[in-house]
Amino acid sequence: MKKLFILSILALLSSTTAIGAAQTPAPSPAPAVAPTPAPEAGHEYSAMVEKTINYKNWGLPNLMTEKQEDLRQLMVGKKLVMVVYFAPWCRNWKFEAPIASKLYEKYKGQGFQIIGVSEYGTRDEVKTYFGKDGPPFPVVVESESRTDKTGTSHYQYRQLTGDTRNWGSPWNIFLEPGKVNATGDVLAEKAWVVNGELIEDEVDKFIASKVAGATATVIQACKN
Repeated sequence: MKKLFILSILALLSSTTAIGAAQTPAPSPAPAVAPTPAPEAGHEYSAMVEKTINYKNWGLPNLMTEKQEDLRQLMVGKKLVMVVYFAPWCRNWKFEAPIASKLYEKYKGQGFQIIGVSEYGTRDEVKTYFGKDGPPFPVVVESESRTDKTGTSHYQYRQLTGDTRNWGSPWNIFLEPGKVNATGDVLAEKAWVVNGELIEDEVDKFIASKVAGATATVIQACKN
């Protein structure tokens, strides 16, 4: 009898435990953590920033004609000029080039001008890059060898604007002809720069804001 009583108690305890387990809710699964979006492979996008740079006028040979080009003269009649420094072999320049060409085609009829400054590649490399039709905008040459890097104005301006990249290609600066100094070495004390690839939407809006109605103060050619 005693043995039967003990067995009954054990059976009752086992049943109670099973019922309790059935009534206890299962723990909720941990919320899924959204993956951090990966940056676009290899791109070096950079926002526009205004910097004190004391950007100087220059005279450099045209890629196609070898004629000496004067920046101040290239800006005559324009409302906004983007000077882009690039290396023809640079992947990031190859990313930006179609965007630059697209913006140029969109706004060139409204007074927007792009001028390319080739760095660290031979003239033949640059011509090969642009193909048989040549560049869509004027291109001049500052340097033709990678060993020239630290001696270029491109390198010096990059140091002033905080660009820590190795080659700094592309590097973009925007000049407003109506606001630059008409004489002297320094064209502009301050300017908007992009230490990397253009962010298309940002730059598109910037260009549109500068070319809209800006006709009265366009720089004029000097008449001797």
